[in-house]
Amino acid sequence: MIRKQDIIYGIRVVVEALKSGQHLERIFVQKNLQGDLIKELMFEVHKSKTPLSKVPVERINKFTGKNHQGVVALVSPIQYSNLEHLVPELYEQGKNPLLIILDEITDVRNFGAIARTAECMGVHGIVIPTWGGAQVNEDAIKTSAGALSYVPICREKNLLEAAKFLQESGIHVVSCTEKSKKNLHKADFVSPSAIIMGSEEKGISEELISLSNQTCKVPMTGKIESLNVSVATGMILYEANRQRNLKV
Repeated sequence: MIRKQDIIYGIRVVVEALKSGQHLERIFVQKNLQGDLIKELMFEVHKSKTPLSKVPVERINKFTGKNHQGVVALVSPIQYSNLEHLVPELYEQGKNPLLIILDEITDVRNFGAIARTAECMGVHGIVIPTWGGAQVNEDAIKTSAGALSYVPICREKNLLEAAKFLQESGIHVVSCTEKSKKNLHKADFVSPSAIIMGSEEKGISEELISLSNQTCKVPMTGKIESLNVSVATGMILYEANRQRNLKV
């Protein structure tokens, strides 16, 4: 359920929120709305990379019965980070970047659990897609045990382009996939690394796997062929930390 304090409504209100830099989780706009204010809203949405859905007015009415003018926005409980700013800052601080990219992981609890493990394991940032990923909401915050307030979250429209940017920045992209022939302890996590984790249903997209500098898998000996993605992420991050600590 959406609490009243989690939404803002009205075209001008949402426009000004975006202009002020307020981070919005998603914007809902009534279909077929037109006018100069809507054009201004769309410009600010594009500039801020905020997810937007065009929906029937009935959907808008479910959020509030007040004069919403066909526009409602969900306020994000976190402040998103800019990947293009985060990476240079990590290098400037003398850190060896360790990032996670989540490809179509939609389960909120898995996302929260991954964030919790990531914070404990010293991950410097988590990259999620603007569309097709878990929503950052109260359930995610709760499952993360507050970790989402500490680990930078970068929301990107195109994960492939984000991965290319990371490679251009000297960061090795590692896909964790059952299709790999290399066990995770043979992968290199000592170098600056961005680990891609895919959903349990679809796995990592072929485009991201092809782009990756290396792939690896969690070795298993049981009869069940797959792990919960949050558990698998924890195992990989443990291995990454083990390798990095050996080099200290």
